[in-house]
Amino acid sequence: MPEAIDLSRPHTLYLPDEAATTALGTRIAPLLKAGDVIYLQGELGMGKSSLARAIVRALTNPDQDVPSPTFTLMQTYDGPGFEIAHLDLYRLKSPEESYELALDDAVPHSVLLIEWPQRLGHLGFDDRFDINLTEGEAGGRQVVMTPRGRFR
Repeated sequence: MPEAIDLSRPHTLYLPDEAATTALGTRIAPLLKAGDVIYLQGELGMGKSSLARAIVRALTNPDQDVPSPTFTLMQTYDGPGFEIAHLDLYRLKSPEESYELALDDAVPHSVLLIEWPQRLGHLGFDDRFDINLTEGEAGGRQVVMTPRGRFR
């Protein structure tokens, strides 16, 4: 049985495949509530979108269509008592472009799943849960999860 996820402490996990990434998202989802900000970090192809998709589907419907927000920057979904905003900020040229997304206004009633959060620069969130995915052994992923701010 996998170790329980506690968003108030760091975790390091190995995910051997896509199914393990989906399972992690399914384990994290029920712990989330309005006001939570999740940073999904890692290079291209590390599984950020797969993890976000699993979280969204666990909070909405297993068959929920969850397209990548690469071109729209943000996709929103109705969750259990809160909105879920899945963002991909890769195309932002400056942190100030994020003002158009009204993220500060969304936080109180939403869970934000943010891919490429480093694009927020100085406008980023102090209270957040970081999930960093990197290349692991034999093609899997190493995942380092770190609480920041109020998550600690």
